[in-house]
Amino acid sequence: MDITFEKVGYIYQKGTPFQNRALHEMDLAIKDGHYTALVGHTGSGKSTVLQHLNALMKPTEGTVTIGDRVITGTTENKGLKEIRKKVGIVFQFPEAQLFEETVEKDICFGPMNFGVTEEDAQAIAKKMMPLVGLDESFLSRSPFELSGGQMRRVAIAGVLAMEPEVLVLDEPTAGLDPKGRREMMQMFYQLHQEQGMTIVLVTHNMDDVAEYADEMIILEGGTVVKQGKPEALFLDVEWLKKLQLDVPTSVAFAELFTKRTGKSFAKMPLNEQQLVTELVALLEEGEGH
Repeated sequence: MDITFEKVGYIYQKGTPFQNRALHEMDLAIKDGHYTALVGHTGSGKSTVLQHLNALMKPTEGTVTIGDRVITGTTENKGLKEIRKKVGIVFQFPEAQLFEETVEKDICFGPMNFGVTEEDAQAIAKKMMPLVGLDESFLSRSPFELSGGQMRRVAIAGVLAMEPEVLVLDEPTAGLDPKGRREMMQMFYQLHQEQGMTIVLVTHNMDDVAEYADEMIILEGGTVVKQGKPEALFLDVEWLKKLQLDVPTSVAFAELFTKRTGKSFAKMPLNEQQLVTELVALLEEGEGH
């Protein structure tokens, strides 16, 4: 399911002395089946865009098209519930939204709210557990007895239980240790690869963008300034720095390496594996001479 923005603008508290424009003239395309990263420094508009992706917010100007549904500022709220089933959002620290007595009840809550029977919702809950790296023994446990990482997985299972076509991730690894962060990101990548799920990653972590995303959208001042493949956009390191954005660790290393040695990589390495490959190639080239 594609999501497109055409000339989208959004003003908070419009018509009051406190009105504030968050988005203007925004055009973007999130393509079905892709893993898209949405990046920008604080205040660039990421959070506002995120809430337009499943019609939690409606544009003040322009149109947001989600699948075959066109959303404008005058669209009635009636009927938008189905969109929120198709586009699931995992907000920062989703474990804070857990509230039921058991893991099973928490995961079942969403589907049952959409009219799924308790029996069918329980079957969905069982199906979700291996997708988030937990076994069925967790279903009968209280979510509040689990570790922070396990609670987050349960909360994500609750979003997946709605069987969305698009999964939006808002800084999904915030607060996790490096091991937990890797495991969490690998879990989402498996959902993308094995389930064919469209992923939208809202993040400050450029290593994650380089490792997993096949499309990248850069926001600045409430609009899109560039959209394209990460391997192309990460080439302009100085431009990214001007936007107060980091670059992947491997890109930063490659830039420093070139400055100090005068040797350039044939291809900009976006991740650790590519960096090792390019370094080996340079060493072999040096030995050949």
